[in-house]
Formats: sequence, structure tokens, C-alpha cells
Amino acid sequence: MNTASDAHHSHPYAGMWITEDGHVRHELLPNGRYVEARGSREGAYKGRYEVTGDHIEYWDDTGFTADGDFIDDVLHHGGMILYRDGQKPLR
Repeated sequence: MNTASDAHHSHPYAGMWITEDGHVRHELLPNGRYVEARGSREGAYKGRYEVTGDHIEYWDDTGFTADGDFIDDVLHHGGMILYRDGQKPLR
């Protein structure tokens, strides 16, 4: 069953985003929540996010905020570059 909330968070960027070295992993859940892992520390950060167009805003559960942009199916966030499922896009 789809709800208005589901529709609000439905976007093509849901899924796993990973830095080239695999150290940072963002899982953008379809319910508007995210889980970030760093190295061997799973669930290092958790919170909510919103995507508007190609821009993402993060609100960590501790109150920290951040943002990023999706450019050519690559997530640019906090000086990091994350690839969908860790795969660089073919050029």
C-alpha cells in the first residue's frame, strides 16, 4: 500500500552509496531514513533525509545536519564522492 509519505520519499536515489575505498557507506532507505557506516563501524550515523530534485539534506539523530548533490548519478557529500553500490558510472 502506498501512502502520501511513501510517495514523498520515493526517488531514484534510494539505495546504497559507497566511497571508492569502501570506507563510507550511506544507505538511503525508501522511508526517508538513512544509515551511514564508516569502516567496520556499522550504523555509525543514523537519521532522516529529504531529496529535492538532485539535492539531499541530512538530519542526523544527534542534531548534526549536512547536505549533498547528485551529479551524473554520483553523490557529492561533505567532500566525499559516493557511488551507487560502490560502482563508478561508465563514461
